[in-house]
Amino acid sequence: MKVILLQDVKNMGKRDDIINVSDGYARNFLFPQKLAMEAKPGALKEVERKRAAEAAREAERRAEATEKAKLLKDKGVTLPVKCGEKGRLYGSVTTAEIAQALEKQYGIKVDKKKIELSEAIKQVGDVSMSVWLYSGITASMVVHIVPMEK
Repeated sequence: MKVILLQDVKNMGKRDDIINVSDGYARNFLFPQKLAMEAKPGALKEVERKRAAEAAREAERRAEATEKAKLLKDKGVTLPVKCGEKGRLYGSVTTAEIAQALEKQYGIKVDKKKIELSEAIKQVGDVSMSVWLYSGITASMVVHIVPMEK
């Protein structure tokens, strides 16, 4: 019997998957537990409509992330910081500070957890970083650490 899963079922499939199961398993377990429903033509069309809508949303998110990546590619973020005589910082620069600077300089909001630094920033100078925007889409950038003017 063909059924459409209404929830994720372990070892069977994920929500909205269309699977074949035995009649007894469907009638005695899946239907009473409200885990699945019979795959009728109307229900199949609804599942296909949901899949098409999700694919369109996915394409839109991917296009938006690609556009952001083009804007940020090979650009630099300048961050003025307090430092000592030889360029040694008081503390270190965090990804949260870099995310704030990105938003201020380019108007692009990025989560601090999506920023990956190649090394900890404890010295004045340039450090490379990558910004994860979406699955498989990253932008490489440079952080310019400059001493704050007194």
